[in-house]
Amino acid sequence: MRPFSLFSVVDKLIKLLLERTLLARLLTLVYLTTHTALAQTQRMTLEDVVSIAQGQSVAAKQAATTQRTNYWKYRSFLADYKPQLSLDGTLPGFTRSFVEVTQPDGTIAYQPVSLNNSALNLSLSQNIALTGGSIFVQKEIKRFDNFLESQTLYNGVPFSVGLIQPLFRFNPMRWERRIEPLKYQESNQQLLESKEEVSLNATMYYFDLLVAQVNLQIAEKNLMNNDTLYKIARKKLELGRISQNDLLQLELSVLTARKDLASAQQTAEVASLKLKTYIGYRNDNRLELAPPNQIVPFSVDIRRAIDEAFANRAASVGFRRRLLEAEREVDRARKENGLNASMQASFGLSNRGSRIGDVYVRPQDSEILEIRFSVPIMTWGRAQARTETAKANQQLTQQSVEQDKLTLEQQVFTQVTLLQMLQKQVKLTAEADQIAQDRYQIAQNRFILGDLSVTDLGIATQEKDRARRDAVLALRDYWQAYYTLRLLTLYDFETNQKIQ
Repeated sequence: MRPFSLFSVVDKLIKLLLERTLLARLLTLVYLTTHTALAQTQRMTLEDVVSIAQGQSVAAKQAATTQRTNYWKYRSFLADYKPQLSLDGTLPGFTRSFVEVTQPDGTIAYQPVSLNNSALNLSLSQNIALTGGSIFVQKEIKRFDNFLESQTLYNGVPFSVGLIQPLFRFNPMRWERRIEPLKYQESNQQLLESKEEVSLNATMYYFDLLVAQVNLQIAEKNLMNNDTLYKIARKKLELGRISQNDLLQLELSVLTARKDLASAQQTAEVASLKLKTYIGYRNDNRLELAPPNQIVPFSVDIRRAIDEAFANRAASVGFRRRLLEAEREVDRARKENGLNASMQASFGLSNRGSRIGDVYVRPQDSEILEIRFSVPIMTWGRAQARTETAKANQQLTQQSVEQDKLTLEQQVFTQVTLLQMLQKQVKLTAEADQIAQDRYQIAQNRFILGDLSVTDLGIATQEKDRARRDAVLALRDYWQAYYTLRLLTLYDFETNQKIQ
């Protein structure tokens, strides 16, 4: 009967120790709850973090600023092809000095002058993108005052219309009309990509902190459990139900748990600071992240995803722009290495007089026709070399675009298959986590009752911790793959609509 009585006493001591341990845990929980309330903990979900990052992060603001810059660049481009009204002139143009005057016999004399040359010109011009030239209508008036002789003269052009037209030359305006709209469209798509990139980066920082907080929770729980088991083991050692080696192993586990807790606290603080800095969170509240355990499964058709990527991505617009730019450079090389000519023609009315009104009384015809040209005669193959270089660059661009298309298609294909695999992975790791937690609880109870070794308990603890981390890491991989697919396609397959 003595062994039975001894074991009964041991069981009563263990139960008493467990009751005290539960009381200590309760007091610790009350303290942590009160401390958390005083620290004003802010609980956030993944959607909250992404939303804040989209509205407050520096990266999101930079993307919006870049888009505004591109918008006004495009507006400036459009304005260049609308009528331009301008007023320019010199008013006044006063000069008082001695000027060099050549005499009839070839000698030089310095004569005093005191005069004023003023001019005003009002012009309306319009660029012609099809030909690369421009037409203009202008009105001009000039006034000359000779103060030494008290003389005033006027000269003016009441009306004049003209044309400036390059001949056989490269026309940059024709290419701008084709390329600049693509650049603007590309910048709009780039803004959407930048926003999705902000979401992806915010997700990465979110899970960095979530993993750190989970590790901190594991470290806190392990320290509490190990400390409890160590106290129970000390009582068992006094009663001869456990070896000194097992007790030392449990003591070592307590020390290791304390070290892991300190490391986990430091890691969580750093991860929290990084997340706050990226999303632009200015509040000093402590962040507590809620794991996004609820995942709505959805299927993604690979062919549909690839089509959406080529329809929506800025790179897809960039492919066309790059090919046009390469074609433009070939056209430039061909036309700037041959005959270059330009024509300027104008017709109008002009007159002069001692009064400003005389300019408009029976004005005379005024015509201007001027053609300038330049023909290279001997270039030692320079023209051909420039043209062939441009053609080679065009071919290289075509090859590069084809490779980039294949790379984009491969990225989308890989991401779709990865997302579908991770949907299953999240479910499996969640089930494994639950099983590992239940198994550890059973192992802990068996150890307390003396039915399990310290080594087996350590194995159960490691499997519990690894299963919890694997579940969180699976969630991280899934949501990163989710936002990466959105970034690659600019399409939300969960709601089946384009990202605007």
